Amino acid sequence: MTRVRRGYIARKRRNKIRLFGSTFRGAHSRLTRIIAQQKIRALVSAHRDRDRKKRDFRRLWITRINAVIREDGIYYNYSQFIHDLHKRQLLLNRKILAQIAGLSRTCLYMIYKELIKEDWKDFHKMI
Repeated sequence: MTRVRRGYIARKRRNKIRLFGSTFRGAHSRLTRIIAQQKIRALVSAHRDRDRKKRDFRRLWITRINAVIREDGIYYNYSQFIHDLHKRQLLLNRKILAQIAGLSRTCLYMIYKELIKEDWKDFHKMI
């Protein structure tokens, strides 16, 4: 049987995998088979954590809004505040509300006054 000389294609593929794993430590950056396994694992983690990041930021925004609302005595709790916002159709997302709460609390007071004003209108209609 004649000798088969492998061409450059397999070497090119391995080099491409090695470039991906060049920042890994130990055997994970040197051995081709282990680099391939780690590459799959890294890509799975990246895909999973893109969704996780959205969840984590939403939790952070909710925590910030709730802290400012309770600290300044604007509202009793976060859920009631959000409920009243939706009831009045003041459509502000949590990211914007968290930025307002952090940067300018007077703006948050203005939103609160708007909600209270609507409550009083509803209250007087009932009487």
